[in-house]
Amino acid sequence: MPNVQAPILSFSPGAASVSASGSWQVQALAQGRAMKAISALLQTLQGDAGVTWDLTRIDSMDHIGAQLFWNAWGKARPANLQLAPAHEEFFKRLEKAGPLAMPPRQAERLSSVMVLGRAMLSFFEHLTGFITLIGQVMQDLWRFLRHPMRGPWKEISANIYHAGFQALGITALVGFLIGVVLSFLSAQQLRAFGGDIYLVNLLGMSVIRELGPLLAAILVAGRSGSSITAQLGVMRVTEELDAMLVMGISHGFRLIMPKVLALALAMPLLVIWTDAMALIGGMVSAKAELGLSPRYFLQKLPDAVPLANYMIGLGKGVVFGILIGLVSCHFGLRIQPNTESLGRGTTTSVVTAITVVILADAVFAIIFSGVGF
Repeated sequence: MPNVQAPILSFSPGAASVSASGSWQVQALAQGRAMKAISALLQTLQGDAGVTWDLTRIDSMDHIGAQLFWNAWGKARPANLQLAPAHEEFFKRLEKAGPLAMPPRQAERLSSVMVLGRAMLSFFEHLTGFITLIGQVMQDLWRFLRHPMRGPWKEISANIYHAGFQALGITALVGFLIGVVLSFLSAQQLRAFGGDIYLVNLLGMSVIRELGPLLAAILVAGRSGSSITAQLGVMRVTEELDAMLVMGISHGFRLIMPKVLALALAMPLLVIWTDAMALIGGMVSAKAELGLSPRYFLQKLPDAVPLANYMIGLGKGVVFGILIGLVSCHFGLRIQPNTESLGRGTTTSVVTAITVVILADAVFAIIFSGVGF
């Protein structure tokens, strides 16, 4: 770095005058202890209105040097100031800038009515978007049925693999453990009343009609639903969705409809798998707790659980799969192009999907309350 002339600041107490010379640029001020000494002298002169300032002998100046004088003057030009014309522009800009102050932050106070109104508006906004998404999926499905050879078969197959086959492990483990726990607790209660033989009825009805479909749906909502929402959200963040629109590729036909259709096909199969694992766990626990053989369990199961309950469970699987796919895609498409929205949207998607599944299960219980008994 080339040598620059050091800044010089001298004060004459008798004449009450300050003179400055040399270079008042950041390179010169940063050399040695010039900044510390000059700042200390300027601090002693701050607020003294009777001092005469002579800055005509300054060779060069930048905004850093001008700001030092401006702070010493109390952010106002002194009355007795001699300044070179070349340096006038720096102080004019400082005068125009004025004091920097943040606008006052007003605390937002929302009444309970406003909070309720905002929640209702958000609910109806999501409901409108969800209904619109259902209509779009129906249109894409009709287009797929009219021209099946042009359909997204690879996307459907890939989604069935990810949402169905890759979920076999976790659904089998959880289903088996739930069957063991349910059979163990039920056996303890039935033994007290001498109703050991009714364990097959209790376990078969609860697993095949309620627990199997609901458990599989909750696992898929937490596993595959979050994956779908995150995938669409990342595509929004990376602007892949916009690129698809530019290329004329429909989001609904290539992204949403294959996911919904794949979940509708995979969920009944997962329900059958989860039911089987839960019943195997129940048989193991029944053998250990009550001494009921697996052969007796399998012989009594068809009589204890009518076929209608099995069909209701499969129907629940189809409906739950469609709902999980629609909810996941709905929140995935609403994610804003930032990482904070991605995390919040994925969490909201999983919670909403599980809530919708439980509500749909309650509707099934009411509608088919007199079927299968």
